[in-house]
Amino acid sequence: MVKATTRIPISDIIMDEEIYPRDGIDQKRVGIFAENIRDGFKFDPIEVQAHHNVTGKYSILDGVHRWSAYKATGVTEPEVIIKNLDGVDPLLYAAKKAIGPRQLTEEETRKTARRAFQNNPGLTSSEIGKAIGRSRQAVDSYIADLRAATRMELDLKIFHMNRLEIPQGRIARRLGVDQKTIHNHLGKMPELANFLNTDL
Repeated sequence: MVKATTRIPISDIIMDEEIYPRDGIDQKRVGIFAENIRDGFKFDPIEVQAHHNVTGKYSILDGVHRWSAYKATGVTEPEVIIKNLDGVDPLLYAAKKAIGPRQLTEEETRKTARRAFQNNPGLTSSEIGKAIGRSRQAVDSYIADLRAATRMELDLKIFHMNRLEIPQGRIARRLGVDQKTIHNHLGKMPELANFLNTDL
């Protein structure tokens, strides 16, 4: 199936640092793209999505180097594909698209995994790993401290609500988790209480 393309003003396209998985733009690569554009080469369309909080603007999902080269060569309306990710994390989508001729570095994959988990702690290590081209175990090592902090924060919320004698069903609804999760966490509350007492 051929994806529908369109042209939009290059001034309406933004490089959104929040969803860019690399540490920076490779100016040498931009120069090569620019030279090829001047020589008449055609490239795949840039993939964009509607910007999450700037009306009429688009964030780049794939094609930052091509976009930079188009700007450098005076192209005013590049060919684009406007994507609707339907709930897919845009950072992970961009990271998956970056697995190409120039792979993400180890540091870039680690940072991307951590940013993705911080944006959505509900993501599994496997989901993140598939997007960045790393194993579940590698992702576990990247985010172990973040996951532990998230779990401790959830434990503390459950602990306080339970002490206020709020029923498990209401706790689950307030925290947006299933009741089984609340039940499992409450089973470990004596450990948490002992941990808190040692801090006091």
